[in-house]
Amino acid sequence: MDLQLGDKIVLITGASKGIGYACAEAFAAEGSQVALVSRSRENLDAAIARMPRHKYAPIAIVADLTRAEDARRMVDTAERDLGPVDVLVNSAGAAHRYAPADLDAKAWHDAMDAKFFSYVHAVDAVIKRMLERKRGAIVNIIGMGGKVASPVHLPGGAANSALMLATVGLAAAFGAKGIRINGINPGATMTGRVQQGLAAEARMTGLSETELLAANQSKIPLKRYGTADEIARVALFLASEQASYVTGAIVPMDGGLSSVI
Repeated sequence: MDLQLGDKIVLITGASKGIGYACAEAFAAEGSQVALVSRSRENLDAAIARMPRHKYAPIAIVADLTRAEDARRMVDTAERDLGPVDVLVNSAGAAHRYAPADLDAKAWHDAMDAKFFSYVHAVDAVIKRMLERKRGAIVNIIGMGGKVASPVHLPGGAANSALMLATVGLAAAFGAKGIRINGINPGATMTGRVQQGLAAEARMTGLSETELLAANQSKIPLKRYGTADEIARVALFLASEQASYVTGAIVPMDGGLSSVI
């Protein structure tokens, strides 16, 4: 299947690690011109250094997307150095987890800043350019925590829920303008963040990381965690012309764990 992503200009937030980095590699392999965005110059440099060589060399943009002005500067830089952005993939930001008794107003505000507003700022900055050109695709990597309430992930789950609504609503608002907007809801995915969580759980429980991973994966119908590469392949499809009639979709990717509509 030809995804027709060659020479497309793709802006990826949260691209120095995890799912964002997997998306950067996947789009670059398709021949896209890729801009990687992260708050950390050190992490960006390390990510670009380990990326395989493809048709175009990726560029790095340092931005803190909890600030709207950084998001605008990010898009200005990408379009100055590469050209008009065809695709935005949002994968930046993750909310901390809290025991319910530890929740306070700051925890809720921090979660919205880290996940909801970082995405909204990026979308707002790029969509105005896309509207002028009457074309563009946006893929938001969100999370199943917005569908299934977890007692230790309530602020982050609330941010994910808000982001799902914004994704679907913006898709309806701008579909007639040539802009498609979709989301992906990963479940547990084998990234450094999940591995850190397993290590922390092992310290608390006395069980080994191997035992904990096996127990967690046994609950999933597909009997394993997903990989960042699998999430990236769906992002490729949603951003491509092969998905030209798909907008306002939220794709669950949790191996069938959550039986929700």
